[in-house]
Amino acid sequence: MKEDQDKVVKGLTKRGIAKPESLIQEVLDLDQKRRTTQVKLDDTLSQSNNLARQIGQLMREGKKEEADRVKTQTSELKQLGKSLQENLSTFEEELKQLLYNIPNVPHESVPEGNSDQDNEVIYEHGKIPSLHDTAKPHWELIKEYDIIDFDLGNKVTGAGFPFYKGKGARLQRALINFFLDEALAAGYYEVQPPIVINEASGIGTGQLPDKEGQMYHATKDNVYLIPTAEVPITNMYRDSIIKSENLPIKNVGYTPCFRREAGSWGADVRGLNRLHQFDKVEIIQIQKPEKSYEAFDEMCKHVQGLLEKLNLPYRVLRLCGGDIGYTAALTFDMEVYSAAQKRWLEVSSVSNVETYQSNRLKLRYKDESKKTKLLHTLNGSALALPRIVAAILENNQTENGIVIPEVLRKYTGFDKI
Repeated sequence: MKEDQDKVVKGLTKRGIAKPESLIQEVLDLDQKRRTTQVKLDDTLSQSNNLARQIGQLMREGKKEEADRVKTQTSELKQLGKSLQENLSTFEEELKQLLYNIPNVPHESVPEGNSDQDNEVIYEHGKIPSLHDTAKPHWELIKEYDIIDFDLGNKVTGAGFPFYKGKGARLQRALINFFLDEALAAGYYEVQPPIVINEASGIGTGQLPDKEGQMYHATKDNVYLIPTAEVPITNMYRDSIIKSENLPIKNVGYTPCFRREAGSWGADVRGLNRLHQFDKVEIIQIQKPEKSYEAFDEMCKHVQGLLEKLNLPYRVLRLCGGDIGYTAALTFDMEVYSAAQKRWLEVSSVSNVETYQSNRLKLRYKDESKKTKLLHTLNGSALALPRIVAAILENNQTENGIVIPEVLRKYTGFDKI
């Protein structure tokens, strides 16, 4: 127990959580109150039931006065039981809300650090292209070739909701189909989930409570637009005990995704670099704990394979404690190089969430000894489209147009814009 507590404190310290010892002690103290109250409640209910059985016997024996005294005791115990049940419910709710606001404990391999500047580059692949002298960033190219229209999107909806037109729309569709086909070939099972979720689903995968206000919330119906297909797909298995022979579960799904991106500003969010609505193909795995890091490596290799087939230079980063997502135990980001912007753009995050989501979801399996255990959940972008499109447009531009990656041409029906 002490060893587990030290591990949690060390992990939360990596995330930059202030005074994690106090936070964990608060959890333990509240849990002890819950346990003590539960024991008292069980004992009170047991006493009440035993006395209730005595009343009938005493009445049959003609001992009415004694029976009345027992009735009074039973009534007092029932009142105490009601009070204890209310206290128990309060402690359980307080503990649940406290735990909801504690992020996942990072894997031991996660480096310390405060921001994305402290992430570790662990692999680089591909040659950064040299562009011609008049090369342009993608936000100029899309206007020149009239393939993505931000002004029209702003008119119809608002900033961050572009229209894709003509060959721009066909390039989007080509990428989606390519990513889905590659996932199917890798053994993933395709689902097309809803793009709106209820509150229980947001809580189940850790998006709620939404501390940063990044989710779009339809308050009248209390539903949320999804930030990623991970949420509805993983929630397919909420409150489930999966048969061991059905593991691993491998799902892939395409959805539009919605993020408010509150507080985003500056040159880094120009054009396709950051949107409120964007398309993404997501891969999900549900695994036995002993297999989950093998699955994590497999998912990372799958994403890297997509980038190599698109002939995009990329690098892999291991995220530090200060930059890793709230629910993740370990995350690798894949970034492609944008030659016109002369910067790296994140296009995928692959995460092992371990039991953080399955604990909330009550997602379990029975091992060989028939003991019920929590499963591990994993998710990854394979891939998010906007920055992939930006990199394709910028890196493949020539003085005579934009060359489409060869692997996409059977999907686009054209080889140049």
